[in-house]
Parts: sequence; C-alpha cells; structure tokens
Amino acid sequence: MNRLSGKVALVTGASLGLGRAIATRMAEEGAKVALLDVRDDDGLAFEKELARCERTAKYWRCDVSKENEVQAVFTAVVNHFGKLDVVVNNAGVSGVNKSTHEVSEAEWDFVQSINVKGVFFGTKHAIVHLRKAGGGSIINLSSIYGLVGAPDVPPYHASKGAVRLMTKADAMIYAPDRIRVNSIHPGFIWTPMVEHHLAAMGNVAEGRKATDALHPLGHIGEPDDIAWGAVYLASDEAKFVTGAELVIDGGYTAR
Repeated sequence: MNRLSGKVALVTGASLGLGRAIATRMAEEGAKVALLDVRDDDGLAFEKELARCERTAKYWRCDVSKENEVQAVFTAVVNHFGKLDVVVNNAGVSGVNKSTHEVSEAEWDFVQSINVKGVFFGTKHAIVHLRKAGGGSIINLSSIYGLVGAPDVPPYHASKGAVRLMTKADAMIYAPDRIRVNSIHPGFIWTPMVEHHLAAMGNVAEGRKATDALHPLGHIGEPDDIAWGAVYLASDEAKFVTGAELVIDGGYTAR
C-alpha cells in the first residue's frame, strides 16, 4: 500500500478505462494523483470517489492536444501538490477504421494531435518539474500496435509506433537528470475504447470472443493488468529501468 508513498503522479485521460485504473492503483499505493481529462463530469465524480476512499486526488480539465493547456495545468498541479514525480501520458483515441487511402487529412491529424502531440507536450512540460524534484518517471502508453502491425486503423498504428520511439529517445536524453522514460504496450484490454471498436465492427459479443482468441492466454486483459505495470514503472522498484517496452498483452506479440 506504500509503493508510491510521498510521490505526486499526474495521469492524462484519467476519467475512464486504463487511465482510471492507473490513477486508482497509484492513489492506493500512496501517491497524490492529478487527474487530467476532458470528460469533466466523469473526472469530478472520480475525484469524489477517491476522496470517499480517503485517497488524495484532484481533477483538472486538460486537452492534451493544446500545448498552452498542458503547460498551464502542469504548473497548476505543481502549485497545488508542491511537486511532480510521475507523469503517465495515457490519453489517446483510436480514430477511424479505414484503409490508408481512404483516411482524410483531418482524420489523420486528429489521432496524431492527441496520441503523439499529447505525449510530446506531456513530456516537454513535465521536464522542468521533474528536474526540480531531482528526477522522476514518465510512462507513455503505446500499444501492441506500436510493435506489430494489423490491417486496420492506420492512424492509430502510426501514432503508437511514434510513441514507442519517442520514449526511447527521451529515455536517453533525460537519463542524466535521473528521469526515467518507459512505454507500456497493452494487448486488447476491456475498456470503453475497445468496446466501441468492437461495436463498430458489428456484434460486440462475437467480436470479444474472436478477440479473446487472438491472445495465447485465451482472453483479453483487464485495466488492472496495465495499472499494476504502471505502478511498477512509477515506483523505486524500477529505478534501473528506462527506455524499456513493458509488453502486457496475454502473449499476443509472442506469435
């Protein structure tokens, strides 16, 4: 219950899905958690839920595709909590499921603005605060589709591949500052994003059954499977881990 005691963690896309699970487990492990999202009702309700459980958390609205918002909110978080130790760049979208030649420039840019620029801005504006703290941990959510391909959602694949290599570059750049930068690569996890993706393809129940079968363990994952990986990377247990790819995918990429 004290793996993150004394740390301040910031999680983008914290209101639902993986972000919510990550924020919950980090708060349980003793971190003070900044919850960032654009879903205000969900975010404020989540803040109250954590408060009822005697966890320390506060919600801020932040569109990660807008640099001025990211910079202002990161400063507000530090002013409120006193410092920043951990940043989880989790906010992301799946985008359109079309072949590349059918994707419009606007559809492409929408995905990159959140999945890639959001990670860039989150890292850029974390550095000054992490340096003041004497180091820290940046955790970027990539995907199995930052490692392998599939014949769908090309803007998403491109964005997650970018996150993978941004992570490695930043791990080397900021290692002298004792700032560790790592990526997590989830397989299919039962979240609203995955449910929406399967719904768009037709029958959700049949889609989930087929998706389960893609993983050697026989089922898709749960948000906590990713959350505990993030807790590890945020903790001092991972003090010698940087530039790494933490693959949590039920064996999907072992094929």
